[in-house]
Amino acid sequence: MRIFVTGATGFIGSAVIPELKAAGHQILGLTRSAEGAGKLRAQGVEVHQGMLEEPQTLTRGAEKADAVIHLAFDHDFSDYAANCRKDAAAIAALGASLAGSDRPLLITSAVGIGTPAPGEMAREDVLNLDQRNPRTASERAGQDLLEQGVNVSAIRLSQIHDTRRQGLVSYLIDIARAKGEAVYVADGEARWSACHIGDAARLYRLATEKATPGARYNAVDEEGIRIRYITETIGESLNLPVRSIAPGEAGEELGAMAHFAVLDMAASSASTRVELGWAPSGPSLLADLAAMHQN
Repeated sequence: MRIFVTGATGFIGSAVIPELKAAGHQILGLTRSAEGAGKLRAQGVEVHQGMLEEPQTLTRGAEKADAVIHLAFDHDFSDYAANCRKDAAAIAALGASLAGSDRPLLITSAVGIGTPAPGEMAREDVLNLDQRNPRTASERAGQDLLEQGVNVSAIRLSQIHDTRRQGLVSYLIDIARAKGEAVYVADGEARWSACHIGDAARLYRLATEKATPGARYNAVDEEGIRIRYITETIGESLNLPVRSIAPGEAGEELGAMAHFAVLDMAASSASTRVELGWAPSGPSLLADLAAMHQN
């Protein structure tokens, strides 16, 4: 297939491209910069110039492809809700050229959308659009397209990691470096699910190749790692002290991450493994944190 990939030069996109190429697919990669275009061409990827802020450029890219993988997202968490709305507009623009065909669109969401109730493990069969998580906008946009006859499915991300980047954990690392200490809120019992980048890239390929309308897949290897353990490993790796802070201190100490630091994001991928024959085998999140690069 000729697959249009948004976010092609990003953390996950950079791993998805070689996975797709190894399986014989051709790639049309979205980029907004000359630097990004150069990186894509060096990998033998055809370049499509565009950006999330110009939805018509996304529509034009999708028109040229047999399938679309949407990975691009603005990760400025100080304005998370607005960026989720921007993602919904991007999904609508991508779907505009796919209605009436069986060409698949694979969108990206977060595992929390599949949480049935507070404290319960997220599952693929749950679509909870009533929760306050702004990322519901992405899956709501996907559902709208599904009702219009678009072959849309979704991958829900946990903390995708290697030794250089670790999803939301990377922001906690940056804060710890800046503050000179690693902190967790209260008892640090909130759980975050995780998946190695190589396993996540393989999942994107499998989901695109199967192209099941309405399907939802959880990119989850480890179902739930306590935030306290994550923070302690950060402290050990950076040789920084670790301490618990009161909930009232979270805003000052963690900024935009304060909300996420107490959010339980445990998730199962049992259905995903069965449906796609996906068997994650990469290193654990804590192993990658223990070996993370210091630069």
